[in-house]
Amino acid sequence: MLNATHRQAGVNLIELMIGLAVLAILILVGLPSYTVWIQNTQIRTAAEGILAGLDLARAEAIRRNTNVELQMNSGSSWTVRVAGGGQVIQRREEEGSGSAVVTVTPAGSTKVTFNGFGRVTINDDGSPPITEVKVDSDKIAAADSRELCVMIGSGGAVRMCDPQVAAPDPRACTPAVPAGCL
Repeated sequence: MLNATHRQAGVNLIELMIGLAVLAILILVGLPSYTVWIQNTQIRTAAEGILAGLDLARAEAIRRNTNVELQMNSGSSWTVRVAGGGQVIQRREEEGSGSAVVTVTPAGSTKVTFNGFGRVTINDDGSPPITEVKVDSDKIAAADSRELCVMIGSGGAVRMCDPQVAAPDPRACTPAVPAGCL
């Protein structure tokens, strides 16, 4: 005798469509947050890359006991070399930070030179040395952006700070740094 009750394994078309609709709604709800997270990650990547380049230039100047410069290129890319167009020590391209907007102070500055003591010195071409770098994004609203500032002291100290964090948090910028870093 044949068994008349046959149990169905799997899902039918209506259940599949409901599942896809729920998934689409979740993606639409999460997409703006994901975009903000990606842009803020690119800001952090760019700022940390610039900070690493400045630290490398300073360390190489001390190690070699000669002037070493960090030349800012387009975006967050840079080149560290012996000052005066000498040997290239290291380059960084904009990996992972393509949409970060980099603003250098003083305006028009493109490099900073460290001497054998690790202090900031006059650039070979007479241009003013970079004193701070602001990294932000123009792809998201200013309220969502977590801009970062990289500060270069005359003594050679290099520090990254967050202008949106209040003292006494160690990530905060010094009171002398205006909100927004520039």
